[in-house]
Amino acid sequence: MRNIQLHKLLFGDVSNSISVVTSFLQILFQSIPFFVGFIVLEFAVSWIQKRKLSGRINDGISSLSLGILSRLPDVLFRSLDLISYVYVWDNYRLFELHWHSPCTWYLTFLGVDFAYYWFHRISHEVNILWAAHQIHHSSEDYNLFTALRQSVLQRYTSWMFNLPMALFIPPSVFAVHLQFNLLYQFWIHTEVITNLGPLEFILNTPSHHRVHHGRNPYCIDKNYGGALIIWDRIFGTFEAEDAKVVYGLTHPVNSFEPILLQLRPLAHIWNMFWATPGFCNKLSVLFKGPGWGPGKPRLGLPEEIPVITGKEVPYNPSVPAYLNCYAVIHFAVIMDLYIDLLATVTVSNPCLYEIVRCKYCPHFKGKIVKEHGSSGTCKPKAGILEIIRCLIFLGIYKLGYLRSEFSFLDYSYEVRHLF
Repeated sequence: MRNIQLHKLLFGDVSNSISVVTSFLQILFQSIPFFVGFIVLEFAVSWIQKRKLSGRINDGISSLSLGILSRLPDVLFRSLDLISYVYVWDNYRLFELHWHSPCTWYLTFLGVDFAYYWFHRISHEVNILWAAHQIHHSSEDYNLFTALRQSVLQRYTSWMFNLPMALFIPPSVFAVHLQFNLLYQFWIHTEVITNLGPLEFILNTPSHHRVHHGRNPYCIDKNYGGALIIWDRIFGTFEAEDAKVVYGLTHPVNSFEPILLQLRPLAHIWNMFWATPGFCNKLSVLFKGPGWGPGKPRLGLPEEIPVITGKEVPYNPSVPAYLNCYAVIHFAVIMDLYIDLLATVTVSNPCLYEIVRCKYCPHFKGKIVKEHGSSGTCKPKAGILEIIRCLIFLGIYKLGYLRSEFSFLDYSYEVRHLF
């Protein structure tokens, strides 16, 4: 069935673009097992290279939770990227490039990556867009988990950058490159790959993207490319990897809680907006860079970027080993159910919201290992939220809306809630 859907997308009638193109989004969902496999491989290679794992449990679960949350709109709605693109194609296209022409595919590859470069760059240079995108940069680790650390809101700003291509490029061709461009960016979030030789001049590589994720002064606002680094070289935003990169935001958030990470940047802009005097200055808070302030350049002052001392320690509160084990086991169950949700649920399902509420409860669970006080102990509310989460799971499970593809998970879930 999956092969038939792909064949229809690549070779079918593009006039029925909505139904055909949206089916291609399943490729992203079908890639989840490969994501997991590469994460395991990265851990193994990191251990061989450094006798050290490439990530931490708390940060990894936080990144995966943010990734789950970011895909929630795909469960409830069709892709805004594709809906808007198909609308422009159906109503305003100037001419139609032949989908079977190699030139069309090469041009679309360049066009999608060019559009991504400018979307990505503007997301760093416009404060209201940075409020969404900075979630991806909030991890102080750099590994394949980080690639899945995404914002819920970012998809509602990226779509407009692709619309010029809808004037002449068929939606089916665009959809292929949109997804493959996104999938390409997964593997470059790693430290286990060093330098790729001549490919470094053309492709966006792990080395280039490590710079992009750094908070060192030389890393700020550099290397925006998706699959290609040529746009950064052309437009003056390229920077080669030099000094050891320290990852994360210039002002670390010191939290692993997914909902807080999604909302805190918006709250910060809201407070700045009302605290800044003058109507024009208020607009500047929204549409100039995150480092801007009255009397400063559009992107702020470079000298105000915190200096890296080399003694930076990632936020890593102490958690008992049994809580880490508890979190990993519960999250494994949730991931299995989440994959099933993406594969089977439709917006016509009357039980959709109950299923979504249940399957996205890792954000309740997240508090038990991610939100800690300054003393490094769990906050009292974490236990209460965990009890609520388990009760919700139990209720939805008893109604028959939760079933894992792995029977032993169903059994373990049943046994676990007998106590």
